[in-house]
Amino acid sequence: MWNLPNALTVCRLLLIPVYGVVFASGFVKSAFFVLLAAGLTDVLDGYVARKNNQVTVVGRMLDPLADKLMMLTVILSLLFSGMISWLAAGAIFLRDAGMIIGSAVFHFRGKQTVPANALGKLTTVLFYVAIMLIIFQLPFAHAYLWFVIIISFVASAIYILQFVLLNKRSVGH
Repeated sequence: MWNLPNALTVCRLLLIPVYGVVFASGFVKSAFFVLLAAGLTDVLDGYVARKNNQVTVVGRMLDPLADKLMMLTVILSLLFSGMISWLAAGAIFLRDAGMIIGSAVFHFRGKQTVPANALGKLTTVLFYVAIMLIIFQLPFAHAYLWFVIIISFVASAIYILQFVLLNKRSVGH
């Protein structure tokens, strides 16, 4: 259970309150760099886990949890600072809550889960870009955020379809 990829995931979890404190202290741009550090641990933990065959059940549960908790924290900070609208935050929360609850329910029912797909990973990168554009107050940042929100719902729909097909096949065997 305790290996380098899981340690990196735990570091990402620990960066969540660091981000929150830095952002709340008014160092919004510095908080973005904390977010980038968290993003790097996400890339590294996945790479190291696959390269060294260190993928664990704990890691498969903690990694997306850390990602979602960080994104929730970031979206809340942007919402309460007035940098994004309630509607945009609500759309992001709706999608993420659905993915978290759905994954947990299916996991505890013994269903096979679908690993992150390329579109899901791309969506994460696009969200990081959207957050950067918002924090650095570029004029098209909000339009771009909505583009990413739409892409995230498409990625979720594809994930759900893959999940249904995977579990339909496993029932047949």
